[in-house]
Amino acid sequence: MTTEPPRWFKSSYSDNGGACVEVATNLATTHDTVPVRDSKNPQGPALALTPGTWAAFLGGVQQGAFTTA
Repeated sequence: MTTEPPRWFKSSYSDNGGACVEVATNLATTHDTVPVRDSKNPQGPALALTPGTWAAFLGGVQQGAFTTA
């Protein structure tokens, strides 16, 4: 049995300022997980979110729920 590796990517909106995350959505359908990691530490830990949790997070971002003061 082969396991598909995550295909990591950063948003095209990332300005390379160092505060980026990478996401691998290719595993959502086959493994029911969306890994997310810190782009500055690609060998470090990754969060394993469910597709529903990832969608809720993106919805919150789009609605401005995570603003900085």
